[in-house]
Amino acid sequence: MTASPSMRAAHRISPLGLLFLAVTSVGWGLNFPIMKNLLSEWPPLSSRGLSGLIGAAALALFAVARRESLAAPRPMWSRLVLVSVLTIGGWVAFMGLALLWLNASEAAVLAISIPVWVALLAWPVLGERLSLLRAISLAVALAGIAVLIGGNGIEASLEKLPGFLCVLAGAVSVALGTVLTKHFPLAMPPLSLAAWQIGIGCLPIAIVGLIVEQPHLAALSSVGWASMAYMTLIQFCLCYVCWFAALERLPAATASIGTLLVPVIGVLSAGAMLHEPLGFREITALVVTLGGVTMALRS
Repeated sequence: MTASPSMRAAHRISPLGLLFLAVTSVGWGLNFPIMKNLLSEWPPLSSRGLSGLIGAAALALFAVARRESLAAPRPMWSRLVLVSVLTIGGWVAFMGLALLWLNASEAAVLAISIPVWVALLAWPVLGERLSLLRAISLAVALAGIAVLIGGNGIEASLEKLPGFLCVLAGAVSVALGTVLTKHFPLAMPPLSLAAWQIGIGCLPIAIVGLIVEQPHLAALSSVGWASMAYMTLIQFCLCYVCWFAALERLPAATASIGTLLVPVIGVLSAGAMLHEPLGFREITALVVTLGGVTMALRS
């Protein structure tokens, strides 16, 4: 049967969509070393939470400028809060804390395990059967993570164990939020939904950070201010706008696989900007994990 013109259009690869996807992947990838560098001046919860709140406000203004409604249906609020706390709040908090122990490149590699946990959680929550190919792909991805965690010996791994656990907790939190979003869809315009999710997810993180960490603006250098501006305007604003623009123009599978560039950019930029080690262990862990996650996405 010949595909209709509308079907062919739905699967057409848009060059503009690929450009938006590239901007998103590079922006999110560069955020790993920038976050790590900012921790030398400002504590993790305050920097991540406050930049997220400001970014959410900017996204809301952009949504209004595009005439998108910011109104959230009252019956949806409980789901919106739950998913936002898991998907955004858990990731923002745990990833910020993880970088206290881990290199930016290590965090970037571990972060790509999210599709692994999505596939595992979709089994009991959504009833999506775990096929043999997907099970093998998940095992390959976990093997890559094991290479990264155990590559420096037991003693070094134990020193970084809190960081490993934080990244994995953040990845599982995002995965659970993703699965619940599929189970309980949130019917809102994409930019408005992103603004609400980032704002709701980052609000408790910012409050806890201000109370516990008590950050001082005077501690930020010009580089620190630039890092905060990047996290706010690029990570939370530009990248989300480009991500939704890419999703409008590309097949979902293409967009999902395209985001695998994020850890690659993260690892390479961490080596270039922070002079972190980029040896056989790091490259092997990245390649094996990427291979497993790619198989999982395509299966």
